[in-house]
Amino acid sequence: MSRMTILTEAELRAIVKLDLDAVACVENAFRALATLPVAMPPILRLDIPEHRGEVDVKTAYVPGIDGFAIKISPGFFDNPKLGLPSVNGMMVLLSSKTGLVEALLLDNGYLTDVRTAAAGAVAAKHLSRPDSSIAAIFGAGVQAGLQLEALRLVRPIAEARIWARDAAKAEVAADTLRQKLGIVVRSEPDAAKAVAGADIIVTTTPSTEPLIKAGFISAGQHITAMGSDAEHKNEIAPAILRMADLYVADSARQTRLLGELHHAIATGVMTADAEVTELGQIIVGERHGRRSDSDITIADLTGTGVQDTAIATLARDRARAANTGTIFES
Repeated sequence: MSRMTILTEAELRAIVKLDLDAVACVENAFRALATLPVAMPPILRLDIPEHRGEVDVKTAYVPGIDGFAIKISPGFFDNPKLGLPSVNGMMVLLSSKTGLVEALLLDNGYLTDVRTAAAGAVAAKHLSRPDSSIAAIFGAGVQAGLQLEALRLVRPIAEARIWARDAAKAEVAADTLRQKLGIVVRSEPDAAKAVAGADIIVTTTPSTEPLIKAGFISAGQHITAMGSDAEHKNEIAPAILRMADLYVADSARQTRLLGELHHAIATGVMTADAEVTELGQIIVGERHGRRSDSDITIADLTGTGVQDTAIATLARDRARAANTGTIFES
């Protein structure tokens, strides 16, 4: 007989928050990627173009962790027109020892949202200037707000600008975040003005055309691009990768295939065999991060299976401690 815990989105929201514990959890996942023989197969992706839909399946086994997650993550970008969220999904946590299903996390994408925002915080912690106080966020969805919240966990952010293709959405997002966070947040319809003077720029869109042009960027800025998680997506002009003092990937293997690096290679701005620093290598001290206040730094985050395994095991442990969830025996 096997026992499986089923956890709903509401239960998961109650026990897993976007906080410093979540940031540490994801930071440890990047650390594992740099130091352990992690098994992380390429992302499986299914495209459903007639409905602007895609489904990603991610997984990773980290030696020493007693469970591994398999995550199904659909993104259907016309859903908001139907009054539905654009992302949902679930995670299945299996035992590393027996392969038996331990937990079914019916999170509707919530845990992905948390771990993605936490990854943004980890990137900012290791690559942005410590005194960074102004953020520019591209996008007006759930992740845009979470990235700003995450930045505030690691940097003294006092002002933010929100840019989105839909200016009305940017206005609503800015109002909501201003009330929630109690800092200066305004919408900025001009992308160049949104970037000007920002210490940290975060892109959170499914854009297929660069939103950040080379002429927008100035010394000292840090960019985290986390929307480009498929070959056709591109948020940053490839030339920026060449002008940056430091380019950092969450997984070099992934960013060469589907991140901003993929576009820089395709346009000849970077060579396919160029050596790439990974975020985990900076965390463990194998590679240098930002070297001066004037450096331009880029984090290319495509989303890794180790992050999913890390957040899923955190959720499982929290559920056990809180004695929450429904036990299903088979």
